[in-house]
Amino acid sequence: MAGGQREGELVDAFRVFATPLISDNLARVPGAVGLRPFHKIDGIMVGRALTVRTRPGDNQFIHRALDLVKPGDVIVVDGGGYEGRALVGEIMTSLAASRGAAGIVIDGAIRDAGAIGRNPFPCFARSAIHLGPYKDGPGAINVAVSVGGMVVGPGDIVVGDEDGVVAFPLEGAVALLAAVKAQEAREADIMQSIKENRYQGAYAQASASSH
Repeated sequence: MAGGQREGELVDAFRVFATPLISDNLARVPGAVGLRPFHKIDGIMVGRALTVRTRPGDNQFIHRALDLVKPGDVIVVDGGGYEGRALVGEIMTSLAASRGAAGIVIDGAIRDAGAIGRNPFPCFARSAIHLGPYKDGPGAINVAVSVGGMVVGPGDIVVGDEDGVVAFPLEGAVALLAAVKAQEAREADIMQSIKENRYQGAYAQASASSH
């Protein structure tokens, strides 16, 4: 099996796990604060980061990234958290979806929130505003960026759901996946003990010992 196929399978394996489970096993450190989903939730967003840094309120380099996007990429945009201009809207998210992108994460604002909200294509941002962007640059693509205080490198695995967005390097993802699976099993046992009225505080004890 080719390395690319193995990497693709590893990335896809995170599709069934909620972001809190992943975050717990990253010492709860890497997580974007202040970003939320604007799309119609239909499963978990998973992909590899195509990173973009742009000046606040300007989307020229997001347009450039759309010409480079590959199937399975999540376009991750460091817009400085500026909410006074929308960086993407219905047209750009539709274009990203048509080119196979797995989603868009914007540390900034979007527009056309109604249309994006009716569409399952994943779009995470800080807020929505009607004001459109500048298109002058400067910017950069495939560099380390910060979104919501979370550092994301090119090619990092990005996962997003109702609780927000988390990202982590491909290196170490195998061990992380095993830890996430183990925690999921522990929590399933705890939920079963609650249903059977035999819960005795095992969750707090496990959390204290493992975190």
